[in-house]
Amino acid sequence: MTLPAEEFMRRFPLHVLPSGFHRIRHYGLLANANRQRDIPAVRELLHQPAPQPPADHSDTCARSTFVCRHCGAPMLIIETFARAQHIRGPPISLMSS
Repeated sequence: MTLPAEEFMRRFPLHVLPSGFHRIRHYGLLANANRQRDIPAVRELLHQPAPQPPADHSDTCARSTFVCRHCGAPMLIIETFARAQHIRGPPISLMSS
């Protein structure tokens, strides 16, 4: 979008907060200060059950080789693939003929 200079100068100050004001990014139910208190209250008002905690992986961790680096849960191997054959050139005897 191309704007004339006058229109740009009219719009630009609409995005600048006056001195002494603080920009608020999150507010309401998802605000950090209230989230732990408000989310369970909202679930109760909506008659929704609380989410189930993740399954206990303590027995799986002992035999798991791979662990997720983000959450620490064991990664279970559900399928493996055979290694593909390497591409080879033709045998030397065929190349010299």
